[in-house]
Amino acid sequence: MEEQRDEKLWRLARKRADFQRSLVSYFIVNAFLWFIWWFTSGRHNGGHGMPWPIWVMIGWGIGLVYQYLNAYGGSRKDLVEKEYEKLKNKDK
Repeated sequence: MEEQRDEKLWRLARKRADFQRSLVSYFIVNAFLWFIWWFTSGRHNGGHGMPWPIWVMIGWGIGLVYQYLNAYGGSRKDLVEKEYEKLKNKDK
C-alpha cells in the first residue's frame, strides 16, 4: 500500500530538486562558455577587456538566487506560520 504524501512537503521537495538540477546546469554550461571564450578570444588578447561569459553568469545567477530563495527561504506564508508557532510556544 502506498503511503500518503504530504502535498506541501512534496512541492517543497520538488522545488529543491529543481534548484539542485539548475545549479549543476549552471556550472556545466558556464564552464563550457568560459572554455569557448578562452579558446576563441581570451588567450589571444591576453584576457583583456570584459569577457562575454560574465554576462551569462550574472543574468543566470540572479535567476538562481530567486530560485534558491523560493526553494529554501520559504514563502511569506511559511515564515508567518513559523513565527506564529514560536510565539505560541513562548507563551507555554
